Amino acid sequence: MTWRGSTSPLDRFFACLPYLLPLLEVILTFGRPFFQAFPAFRILLLPLQPFIAVYGFILVAIPFGGFLVFLALYFLVVRNESIQHFIRFNAMQAIIIGIAVSLVSLIWFELLADIVRVALINQTIAYLVFLGTVAAVIYSVVQSALGRYAEIPSLSDAAYVQTR
Repeated sequence: MTWRGSTSPLDRFFACLPYLLPLLEVILTFGRPFFQAFPAFRILLLPLQPFIAVYGFILVAIPFGGFLVFLALYFLVVRNESIQHFIRFNAMQAIIIGIAVSLVSLIWFELLADIVRVALINQTIAYLVFLGTVAAVIYSVVQSALGRYAEIPSLSDAAYVQTR
């Protein structure tokens, strides 16, 4: 879906940046069991360490820090009509992925984790959410870097509705 015009390399770069937020969110929320079970994959976190430290600090030091980051991205990028549609669409899609991770985290850790005390089920859910989010982020970043719209069923439709 590239009917909105061509994209410059700078637009592609800025379209990839918002996907750091859901990636950092899922690493901080669901990544620990995965990296404990598969320590060889910790090397993949090395380039992200500065971002993880800053985002983790924002979440801990500032009350509702994650929500404030979401609001800033939404109002300063998604709702700003002077920014290219390609960048706004990808920012909105990254926000939706982040909201999905937050909702799963909230539902699982606050409501269902006490009910389901089977370690295998908890670990499987954490792996599934972690790997699913990482796959969606990688797919979206690759498509954005190529100058294409990342079409993820339902998520892309919701992102498109918000960025018309």
